[in-house]
Amino acid sequence: MTEPALPPIAIAGVSHHTANVTALEAFRFPDEAVLLQEAGRHFRSVLLLQTCNRVELIVEGDAGELINFLTGQGRRDFFMHEGNGALSHLFCLAAGIDSMIIGEDQIIGQLKKTLADAQESGTAGSFLEFCINKAVHVGIEVRKRTLINRGAVSVGSAAVLLAESEIGSLEGKHILVVGSGEMGLLVAQALAAKQLTAMYVANRTYGRAVILANKIGGKAVRLSELYHYITLSDVVISCTSAPHPVIHKKELARAMKDRCWPVEGHPRPLILIDIAQPRDVEEGVETVDGICLFSIDNLRTINERTMSTRKAEAEKAREFVDEELGIFLRHLNRKSADDILASLHTWADGVRVRERDRAIARLGSPDPRITEIVDDLSRVLTKKLLTDATFSIRESAEGGDLASAKALVNAITQGNRLESDCSRKK
Repeated sequence: MTEPALPPIAIAGVSHHTANVTALEAFRFPDEAVLLQEAGRHFRSVLLLQTCNRVELIVEGDAGELINFLTGQGRRDFFMHEGNGALSHLFCLAAGIDSMIIGEDQIIGQLKKTLADAQESGTAGSFLEFCINKAVHVGIEVRKRTLINRGAVSVGSAAVLLAESEIGSLEGKHILVVGSGEMGLLVAQALAAKQLTAMYVANRTYGRAVILANKIGGKAVRLSELYHYITLSDVVISCTSAPHPVIHKKELARAMKDRCWPVEGHPRPLILIDIAQPRDVEEGVETVDGICLFSIDNLRTINERTMSTRKAEAEKAREFVDEELGIFLRHLNRKSADDILASLHTWADGVRVRERDRAIARLGSPDPRITEIVDDLSRVLTKKLLTDATFSIRESAEGGDLASAKALVNAITQGNRLESDCSRKK
């Protein structure tokens, strides 16, 4: 029996399921625009999804070609999804089922940005646009139909919960947030309800730090003052989009000396949580006396702690995703059926017109009424003769058996032999 045709989509990459923060950082593509242009020379369309806990390349093409491309880029040990599995992964991703923090909402915006970036680079073909837009729709509907994101936390708010788990209540504490982008906003919003004594917001662009600080009643800090405010803080949560570390070991060690207890000579402990990708904190900082360093890898325990209340909702979400995937695949197959049938009916109409004109010429009558009757008769006969063939071709194509559908058309239009196994119904 002919195997059903697979949608021409493949996805490869790494995520929190398969890689720790070090492996994620090594797999990242620092220049997304360059990567899209390079991949665009190999595939009809390409999208690159890079978040703090996943790097995935989505292509309209073959899995084997995608493996070869990533291997050529020096990437190893990545997962691979193809065809229906790739679409299922994409829908689950948008639904929040595959996220480190189950049910988080940020993935919707990240998928939209991924598509927008590819459109700007000219690598987003209509098929992948259709797939991403459908996935976003599924993600939005899942959140309307289930409670998967009720009580859920984002990566940003999970960092706040991690801080609480380490030092207890944050009430009365001094917290420094480094970065004022989307993740910084999520962190700051989660902190705003904690009754802090002070919240500082540092950013490379001071004006953006001011905007975020005003939103949550905090104090904007220039990046040149970073280590002074680290000295004052109990917790530092860093989440910039910088391509290099912004918190360095040497300067941090100097700042920690200003936190020393008068008698013991050891610095007051500092909780440092780095949720940036690539990482904001220079390697080796964890060896500085008094530093308790945490990364994205440590957020897994927060998800496990909060997931118990959302397991049933996640199951409901998966059921909805499976239903929507079936509908989407039928839609794709129906479109393929229309394309295949168009070639059949184009061929048939060409034969009809040719034979109609011959018949009218043999009648030798210029009577418009006779011409109209002959034309109508040819149309009706052509349609009736193709009825059964059209039904079989559509049934095969909509069932995903495009090979049989194409073989039927070729048998009719070109006189090709129809293999017996192609005519079997699944």
